[in-house]
Amino acid sequence: MKLSPITRRRLEGFRANRRGFWSLWVFLGLFLITLGAELLANERPILIRYQGAFYVPVLVDYAEIEFGGDFPTGADYRDPYLKEKIDAQGWMLWPPIRFSHNTINRELPVPAPAPPSAVNWLGTDDQGRDVLARLIYGLRLSILFGLMLTVISSAVGVAAGAVQGYFGGWIDLAFQRFLEIWGSLPQLFILIIVTSVLVPGFWTLLAVLLLFSWTALVGVVRAEFLRARNFDYVRAARALGVSDARIMARHMLPNAMVATFTYTPFILASSVVALTALDFLGLGLPPGSASLGDILRQGKENLQAPWLGITGFVVLSVLLTLLVFVGEAARDAFDPRKARR
Repeated sequence: MKLSPITRRRLEGFRANRRGFWSLWVFLGLFLITLGAELLANERPILIRYQGAFYVPVLVDYAEIEFGGDFPTGADYRDPYLKEKIDAQGWMLWPPIRFSHNTINRELPVPAPAPPSAVNWLGTDDQGRDVLARLIYGLRLSILFGLMLTVISSAVGVAAGAVQGYFGGWIDLAFQRFLEIWGSLPQLFILIIVTSVLVPGFWTLLAVLLLFSWTALVGVVRAEFLRARNFDYVRAARALGVSDARIMARHMLPNAMVATFTYTPFILASSVVALTALDFLGLGLPPGSASLGDILRQGKENLQAPWLGITGFVVLSVLLTLLVFVGEAARDAFDPRKARR
């Protein structure tokens, strides 16, 4: 597909910002690695060969009797008895980290939280769960949550700003007053009330945060539509009988998306921070869920285990720094003044 000169110029401007360009690749690499969290950190083997047959415990639940055990319950592959049975007539391929996000290491030589060791590379938390495994799963959860919240809130905000800026008049006036009232609501108190009534979960938090995050792009898109609504090509399309929806989507929206793309990395960063903050305060995901906020909260509650707080702080700082650098590069790429220089 042949790119337009404007698109090529923007891509060249993005590549010119080496810091943002490489930050994007590092962020994508981290995201792709965490997507395969079950293959990196799991209490189940990736592949088993037993009596000439292959088994995939990471995807399928098998009973203990299928490997020569005594019970029809789910197989515990960390049990020395079952390991001996499998090793006698086959082999097991384990992931690099033999713990899942909720696996408790019951063979710790010291009381939990245990310091980093050859078994638990970043130590354990106060319940004996591997910190590195929880970090991988929590990073995936935070990025997916942030991406979903960013995409949905951006779509709602762009649509609201487009309608407000295109039609103007009393629609614009009424919507502005509504935004002023809606923006003055105490978000934290509403979250506390909602979490006390509903069971907190991934989709519950997504819906609650979406109630307040969709307003981030309304002002930017509204300004672009107010500026472009009286351009000659828009007036000509309206005179030719083109519908309002077609004019907004085909002729005016591409111009408004320029400003939208520059704000997207910053919205993603704020979404990740929002989920982390709620988990840190105990208002986020259900107890036991792997998240960056839970690691930070454990670090606060266990000052004698500095590896908990340091791990959460470093990972969150690196993630947010990468997103900010990507946002700066996108802003420079869409800035025509940068291109002229």
